Amino acid sequence: MSRLGLLALQILVGLVGFAIWHVLTVYPILGAPKQIQFFFSTPVEVLKRTWMEMTNPEIWGHLWITLQETVLAFVFGAAGGIAFGFLFARNALLAAVFDPYIKAANALPRVVLAPIFALWFGLGIWSKVALGFTLVFFIVFFNVYQGVREVSPVVLNNARMLGMSERGLLRHVYWPSALTWMFSSLHTAVGFALVGAVVGEYLGSSAGLGYKIHEAESVFDVTGVFAGMLILTVFVIVIDTIVTLIENRLLVWRPQAGGQG
Repeated sequence: MSRLGLLALQILVGLVGFAIWHVLTVYPILGAPKQIQFFFSTPVEVLKRTWMEMTNPEIWGHLWITLQETVLAFVFGAAGGIAFGFLFARNALLAAVFDPYIKAANALPRVVLAPIFALWFGLGIWSKVALGFTLVFFIVFFNVYQGVREVSPVVLNNARMLGMSERGLLRHVYWPSALTWMFSSLHTAVGFALVGAVVGEYLGSSAGLGYKIHEAESVFDVTGVFAGMLILTVFVIVIDTIVTLIENRLLVWRPQAGGQG
């Protein structure tokens, strides 16, 4: 299927979803429309509010703050995950010693950490960056760790027989093996970096998209909540598209589907 056809189908799915939402909230199918709208609003009202928010210069300040928190959490978390993923995958003893501690740290509920980070780093952006870091780090770490360990022993032994140094193995064997795993995790990590930023803002902040959603929720403004969620959705799609473009540029060695080896 062509990209244009795929895009058309994706847009169609969204339109069908909005149509179902409109029918269920405007017509008395599930009950009185006014009662349904109190909990779900309507897609028309949500789109109107979203347009109003996007044409208000104030929202761009909130978007900029959330973007900073998301990018910093993503960059620091991904860099840490890649570095420690390689380190632990190349050192079996180190991985075995720290294995229970890594699993315990990964099992901690991140929402519990948010108040602690607010206490340590204050209510500025760094407490949100720290929360996002904890979400991104483990996703990237486990994928890079597995990607390095999935290197074919045959390829590895042949490279060593040919006299390739450890630096050469890292560049030409381990790194390409982990790269696909790493980028598959980065798509998920982008969303989690944003989740960390927004949850941190929601729990304690004076700016950002999470703060805007919390502000609307505190006065039972359901339309404002859904408008904030819609802006967040678009935000994630844009960032994920950027990651995809970077991935396509970096994975130039990857064979095309159906191409010759």
